[in-house]
Amino acid sequence: MSKNSSAYGQAAGDTDFRKKYDLDEYAAKAEARESAEKEERKARWEAKMAGKKYYKPMDGTETFTTARNKTHDFSKLVGTTSLVPAGAGVGKRGRGAGFYCEACDLTFKDNLQWVEHTNSMQHQRSIGATGEVRKATAAEVHARIEALWEREQERKREHVVSLKERLEVRKEEEEREREEKRKKRREAEERRRLGKEEELKVKTEYGEDVRIEGEHDEDDMMAAMGFTGFGTTTK
Repeated sequence: MSKNSSAYGQAAGDTDFRKKYDLDEYAAKAEARESAEKEERKARWEAKMAGKKYYKPMDGTETFTTARNKTHDFSKLVGTTSLVPAGAGVGKRGRGAGFYCEACDLTFKDNLQWVEHTNSMQHQRSIGATGEVRKATAAEVHARIEALWEREQERKREHVVSLKERLEVRKEEEEREREEKRKKRREAEERRRLGKEEELKVKTEYGEDVRIEGEHDEDDMMAAMGFTGFGTTTK
């Protein structure tokens, strides 16, 4: 069978467009990966036997550990829903439901565990940090103090402006509160006036013998208790 013939005896078309793989290159990559995994398993086992925690070995390209320059806002995740494939994570390993660390391929169920992990040596080694902090020089310390002093002075200047604004806002709020109280008092006085006018209208129409609701409550209570009056006994 010729090189370009097919299994059906017909001439095959041009197949040069297909990607050609270097089998030797991929075999070398697989061998290097298996060798690295074997060395890692051996190092993990030795650390376990010695009662120590395994960390990724340093290769000399690591940098000093620096403070985080951004704040993680976890409140924006409240009430959200995320879809993860079934079986994607086993335990903490792999991407699952929770807070995922891409550098270490670990998932944590709450933000406290995630923050503790980012401060751990395991995470620092995974992101290429040594876990050590560079010692600052005297010039850097002075520059930092100057920057903090300038920021404090700027905050004080803004505080003076914001204080005036807050006083104005408070004044407006007090004025609204007083107006609301005056409105309630006017409404209460209007209700009392309408009630008295209604009582006067009823008495004018039906006479003094009609009972207005609430008018004789005190007399009814004294009668129920057996008191008919507090007259004098002098003759």
